[in-house]
Amino acid sequence: MTKLIKGGRIHDAVRAEAWTGDILIENGKIAALGAAMDAPDGAEIIDAAGLEVYPGLVEAHGHIGLDGWAVGYEGRDYNEYNDPVTPQLRAIDGINPFDESLRDAALGGVTTLCTGPGSSNVLGGTFACFKPVGRCIDDMCLVPEAAMKCAFGENPKRCYKEKGISSRMNTAAKLRETLFKAREYMEKLDAAGDDPAKKPAFDLRLQALLPVMRGEMPLKAHAHQANDILTAIRIAREFGVKLTLEHVTEGALIVDELVKAGVPLAIGPTFGQPSKIELKNKSWQTPVILNRAGCRVSIITDSPVTQQSHLRFCAAMAIFNGMPEFDALRCVTINPARHIGVQDRVGSLEAGKDADIVLADGSIFDMQTRIEAVYINGEKVQNDD
Repeated sequence: MTKLIKGGRIHDAVRAEAWTGDILIENGKIAALGAAMDAPDGAEIIDAAGLEVYPGLVEAHGHIGLDGWAVGYEGRDYNEYNDPVTPQLRAIDGINPFDESLRDAALGGVTTLCTGPGSSNVLGGTFACFKPVGRCIDDMCLVPEAAMKCAFGENPKRCYKEKGISSRMNTAAKLRETLFKAREYMEKLDAAGDDPAKKPAFDLRLQALLPVMRGEMPLKAHAHQANDILTAIRIAREFGVKLTLEHVTEGALIVDELVKAGVPLAIGPTFGQPSKIELKNKSWQTPVILNRAGCRVSIITDSPVTQQSHLRFCAAMAIFNGMPEFDALRCVTINPARHIGVQDRVGSLEAGKDADIVLADGSIFDMQTRIEAVYINGEKVQNDD
């Protein structure tokens, strides 16, 4: 159905200044934006006068849908503890579309999510990028396999100390070993061409890494400490693969190196006190400093570490600590959309993009603001309360 959002104050995540205008929605897409637009015949008119209009927020990194709402251990599917190297696993095979956390995300204005395996495994499997509405994850996905998770630091050591990992050096060695095997597997496949007799024996783990080795999918590297961040960058350079950095807790200690690397940074979760050694330098100044230095920063909740609907308040804390409000908006919209490779569909209010739109009665970065309506693919998310 055609809809026209009329007279709202539009924060499009493109222009630094908000402007008053209308948004035309057709077939789930933004068809046009402008001032004082005429409504097509039969269009539903949505009066946004006095309201602030934002793009749907985007979460670049979390485990929502795999670590459920109000469930015990049995309901958690975000880590595979039987093997530290599991690139063949796919988040899409574990996400529960009926998890209440997805509805919480949508009603909180978070309309695109990237979720996947946790940080226990050296290689954990692929993340999926999807919208938090629907019954079938296949239909909800923008990108079923958006990135390949790998992890450095304390988590692999802690979770696999009885299965062969007790140092950062061995974590890096296991990742290198697997990438070497994947590269060799790829080279043999390419050399074999269409001759099945020359192809290497099928290996599901190595097959899953082919998009990484071919530059079609980034490694999504969990790294908090500065030395772990630099190890991730070092290994990505060695193999010529794409990289995104997740958490980046000590990024402010190595600003020049991160500027030089030029890789996307997903920073957080930052609410709460440091719970382990590698978080001792956790600070709201980190996204502010790295954004000021010119890095492409996304702010994340790492849901459920921080409740997904609180993503806007994480951005608010960055503003409180000195980040310009427009930059903070981009840190939870277009920057994470680019981080996970879906910037052509979401992350800003522009013609041709998905009609993921949030209407609020004030700044979404204000604790007192009420989100009045959320639209995903042009359809209003219903609040059943």
